[in-house]
Amino acid sequence: MSLITSMTIGCDVGDRTSQLCLLDNASVDVLERLAIRTTPTAFREFFSKVSQCRVVLEVGVHSRWMSELLAELGHEVIVANPRQLPLIYKGPKKTDRTDAEHLARLGRMDPKLLCPIRHRGKAAQLHLSMVRARDLLVRERVRLVNHARGIVKPLGARLPKCTTVSFAKRVRDEIPAELLPILGPVLLLLEQLNTQIAHYDRRLIETAKQAYPETQRLQQVDGVGDLTALAYVLTVEDKDRFRKSRDAGAFLGLVPRKSQTGSSDPELHITKAGDGYLRSLLVNCAHRILGPFGKDCDLRRYGLRIAGNGGKNAKKRAVIAVARKLAVLLHKLWVSGEVYQPLGYRSSGQRRAA
Repeated sequence: MSLITSMTIGCDVGDRTSQLCLLDNASVDVLERLAIRTTPTAFREFFSKVSQCRVVLEVGVHSRWMSELLAELGHEVIVANPRQLPLIYKGPKKTDRTDAEHLARLGRMDPKLLCPIRHRGKAAQLHLSMVRARDLLVRERVRLVNHARGIVKPLGARLPKCTTVSFAKRVRDEIPAELLPILGPVLLLLEQLNTQIAHYDRRLIETAKQAYPETQRLQQVDGVGDLTALAYVLTVEDKDRFRKSRDAGAFLGLVPRKSQTGSSDPELHITKAGDGYLRSLLVNCAHRILGPFGKDCDLRRYGLRIAGNGGKNAKKRAVIAVARKLAVLLHKLWVSGEVYQPLGYRSSGQRRAA
């Protein structure tokens, strides 16, 4: 419930210094502009002296602790989505001072214009950080493998095909002797990365079973494993945040953009809003479902029908369409607790999971 206050404060958050604009709600005049250090101590010192008011800030790396601290001090906090604020990120005279004022004026007029977001809880944030750390190591492993494969080709050699997990052991004897002193440390680092990634995998599986048992429901769908199920639950966090399950597709940026004007309604690419990592996981699951090893199910049949309507672009559309339906399906299974039926899921009478 919104507070009835005499002032709205816009905060343009910087990594070291944040700009504040204090706006009078009665006269819409700027009362004061100032800068404070972007630290919990500085924010607590300043806002503890300010009467209860509405504080508007952009989402970012500091917005989570800021919103918690300000709410603790009794202020109404609105965390704005910068992707929805062209007035700020496309302004002709963009400065930190003007950004803070724009946030304050938008927050005073109608908070819905800011497309407010809400931060996930601390426990979910910590567990999601573990997922992201694992992803970082996986991407670094791929980069090192590609580097090793590329560096031997100028010498006329070619390393055998294998998985990234087995790469270090598989290619050690295939590397030209003159490159062993160069690539030896790379192979050693790959082995260490394998060990650390396996350690993360065990922790993620344990975390999913103990703290998020609902992930087991999501893994009923073929192609959805521990990592995707856990990332989905941690990213969405609250299963009741959507009015209907179909909103999950838009939340993850898997729906087309709209730019309708008059009789023109062009077909555009997806919005790519929301969490890019989870979106990539769902797209990978869609590739698995539509691939040669995918099991027969409604999702696969739906995607193959789309892919059969054209060439390469149709196949890409099929993957995105399946990923979008998968996002909706996972939320539906999470909310309802139903037993998933691969074929005829929507039409059959579903039984609730025990």
